[in-house]
Amino acid sequence: MTGAVLHPRVQPRRGAARATTWWGKAWVRAVEEASYAEADLRAARTLARGGQVGQIATEPGRYVASVEDARGLWTVGGTLPVFDDAGVAALVETVAAAAGRVAALVAGELPHELVEQADEAGAELLPSGFELGSTCGCDHWTDPCVHALAVLYQLAWLVDADPFVLFQLRGLPRDELLARLHARTVAIEDVDVDLDRAVEAALYAARLVEEVESSASPLAIGASEADDPVS
Repeated sequence: MTGAVLHPRVQPRRGAARATTWWGKAWVRAVEEASYAEADLRAARTLARGGQVGQIATEPGRYVASVEDARGLWTVGGTLPVFDDAGVAALVETVAAAAGRVAALVAGELPHELVEQADEAGAELLPSGFELGSTCGCDHWTDPCVHALAVLYQLAWLVDADPFVLFQLRGLPRDELLARLHARTVAIEDVDVDLDRAVEAALYAARLVEEVESSASPLAIGASEADDPVS
C-alpha cells in the first residue's frame, strides 16, 4: 500500500465494542447497516475486543488488516469511496470556512457543523453501510464477513480517536489537507497585498486627476489671466 499509515495494534479491551464520539458512533451505525445478521456483529465485536485484529493499515480509499480466529489467520481488505477533485476542494474550503476548525481536528475533534457543511458542498465524510466494501480469504458467504466486521469495528475506534483517519480514507490525508490550507492562506495573503497596492494606485491616480482638473478650472484660468501684465 503506497503512502499507507500503519496504526498500532489495539490491545484487548472489556465492554462493548462501541465508539464514544458522535462521528465514531456514526461509523458504527454504518458498519451495522452493512451487516447481514446480528450474530455476525456479536462475533465481530468479540474478535475486535479480544485483540485478535492485527495492525490496520490505511490509505486513501483502502484499508487492510489480519484477523485471527479459531480456524486460522485471515487477511481482510476493504474500500471506501474517495472524493473526486471537486469533493476534495469542497472539503478543504469547508475546513477553512470557520476559525478553529483546524485546531479542533488536530486536537482530535470533528465539529458537527463542519460535517454538515461538507455534506451540503458534496463531500459526505461519514460513510453509509453500502459504501463499506470488503474482501476476506475466509469461506464465509456474507460480505462483510465476521472478520471484516471486526476490522471495521476497530476502524471505528481509530476514527473515534483521530478524525484525520476518516479524512485519509476519503482521499485527503492530514499532511495534504494542511498543505492545501497553507497554500490557500498564502494565496489569499497575496491577493490582499495586490488589492492594497491597486487601491493605493487608484487613490494616487484620483489625486492626480483632481490636481489636473483643479489647475484647468475656469477660476484658475481667470486668476492666471488677471496676473498677466500683457493683457
